[in-house]
Amino acid sequence: MSSEYGEFAKVYDLLMRDVPYAEWTRYLAGFLARGGVEKGESLLDCACGTGEFTIRFAKAGYAATGADRSEQMLAHAQEKARKAGLRLPFVLQDMRALSLHKPVSAVNCACDGVNYLLSVQEAEDFFCSANGALREGGLLLFDVSSGYKLERILGGHTYGEDLKECTYLWRNWYDPYSRLLEMRLAFFLPEANGAYSRFDERHVQRAHKPEELEAALGRAGFRVEGIYEWPSTQSVKPESERIQFVAKKNTRAVIRIPKMKEKKHYTI
Repeated sequence: MSSEYGEFAKVYDLLMRDVPYAEWTRYLAGFLARGGVEKGESLLDCACGTGEFTIRFAKAGYAATGADRSEQMLAHAQEKARKAGLRLPFVLQDMRALSLHKPVSAVNCACDGVNYLLSVQEAEDFFCSANGALREGGLLLFDVSSGYKLERILGGHTYGEDLKECTYLWRNWYDPYSRLLEMRLAFFLPEANGAYSRFDERHVQRAHKPEELEAALGRAGFRVEGIYEWPSTQSVKPESERIQFVAKKNTRAVIRIPKMKEKKHYTI
């Protein structure tokens, strides 16, 4: 994975302000209901970032836990949950090496988390880890930005905004051979004296092929229930920008856990 989302946590919610979180959560909740996961059951939200999905799942009635590998992101998530009047557990864990006290009914990873896994092997490590975290018959939900989006819409393009809270420049390079998109971002935050402070971020995402992920899910002990053009239940098209996967735990996987730093717990 290519970034710890350090200082980026300061501006993440600002940049994601147009994401339709409410509609997206309802879309995912529909898969949970059809897959037999009822409200009140446990759900692990992987790569939870600042906790938007975790908080919304909790408000919808699920026993939600957020997990992320960035301490800064979890600190923001904790504060947001507190302001929302919720007592939610957040854990500092890499999604390729999940370690829970007891199995959950569903694992969710929304908004490009799997794109940050830069090989099929890393994606399969996550699937095996999710398998170990799930109860028998539990659901795994995740999405990826498609190869079409990374290559045609983002690759080779530069974006930027001059906002009151920050100014940023976002440049993208796509390599069709490795299927990797490199994103370099420069942020300028206004200071009280009229000057600006700058920090830079480098992120890399992989354009996973749906058939690669489907095969990896099978090896990790999952039965694929559906692969859809987000946010619908329609078949994926060549120009689909986001792809939603729904998989059910079928057999216990052989867990291969990469060596990670020790986990920490953040509980409100």
